[in-house]
Amino acid sequence: MYNTNLDKLTDYPFDRLRALLKDVKGPIKKLPMIMSLGEPQHPPPRLLTETVNKNADLWAKYPPVAGTPDMLNAIKDWLIGRYGLNADTISTAKNIIAVSGTREALYMAGAISIPPQKHKQQPIVLIPNPFYQVYIGSALMNQSKPVYMPATAENSFLPDFHSLDEETLTRTALAFLCSPSNPQGAVASLKYLKGAILLARKYDFVLAIDECYAEIYDTTPPPGGLEACKALGGGYQNVLVFHSLSKRSSAPGLRSGFVAGDQNLIQNFKTLRNYGGALIPGPLQAASAALWKDNTHVEKNRALYRQKFNCADQILAGRFDYYRPAGGFYLWLNVGNSEEITKTLWGKAGVRVIPGNYLAQTDVSGTNPGAGFIRIALVQKPEFIQEALNRIIETL
Repeated sequence: MYNTNLDKLTDYPFDRLRALLKDVKGPIKKLPMIMSLGEPQHPPPRLLTETVNKNADLWAKYPPVAGTPDMLNAIKDWLIGRYGLNADTISTAKNIIAVSGTREALYMAGAISIPPQKHKQQPIVLIPNPFYQVYIGSALMNQSKPVYMPATAENSFLPDFHSLDEETLTRTALAFLCSPSNPQGAVASLKYLKGAILLARKYDFVLAIDECYAEIYDTTPPPGGLEACKALGGGYQNVLVFHSLSKRSSAPGLRSGFVAGDQNLIQNFKTLRNYGGALIPGPLQAASAALWKDNTHVEKNRALYRQKFNCADQILAGRFDYYRPAGGFYLWLNVGNSEEITKTLWGKAGVRVIPGNYLAQTDVSGTNPGAGFIRIALVQKPEFIQEALNRIIETL
């Protein structure tokens, strides 16, 4: 006996990529260059290790599930400073919870917000297409119906929630949104966010805004969901935002993030995490607090990403529908047959990318919005990026 919903989870993109390249041998004389995985490679700030070492005594204590007061206060202060929130509208006790990386939290969003039925029908989960795979896991494991919303150049790479019919919106229990988006790097405007929030409140569904790339931007800080709530008059009803130190602080192994927003939903998170949540060890919560308090390392991080996009501008301008994304650290290139190009780049250039159709689903119209694209992660050093992009151009 087992949960047969697991049988629906069959398309994990990196499993498909390994299968695609299984029999493709890279060039012997070229160093392999892995650009398929969005794992930040900048050295994490020394502040992280220093703080962990200073708080080594906390390894001997069970950490608080919701987060230490120091960590929660650091997150609150960061939210107030980053998004201009009023201090009296956000509470560490009611509106914020620490989580062991946002991957886990985004998955749990379905468990706390999807009822067995909505209006006596199977609930719907809205998913931007392409998407981060955990969104679909959250939907399918909670027996809801995923509805894939195309996020293409025609709609500025953001799903058009207002194009949905009344029946779909009425059945919707949860909607995922990523800004800056993965993989396209599109940023939702404050107007867009306000419109999505009003729709969530009108039809009573949870809007889960994945803001993990919010601190990796080119020129203008992306607006956030809580900022949009403030612009609507305050109150975080129906809204959750998800943040992480993985990208912001180049610390994916820290497994530290937070969820903030609607106090009732945050309470549901606390209840669920009491039973099945992975706790952040005490020394790592201390390090997390220190990182949320420090912006200097984040500015240095952004400067490195700008260098790499400057390099991409010079090498890729005018090719493959290249554009410089407003946020995130991916390139989303239109190359034609994405699977064949992926094999060619690995076999001839030693550069590993991922086909765009592996990051998306074929929708009801029979279209996969990732088809023809490849995603390239600019996470290595600038000189690595320059060589890899030049190899791509020489090969294609």
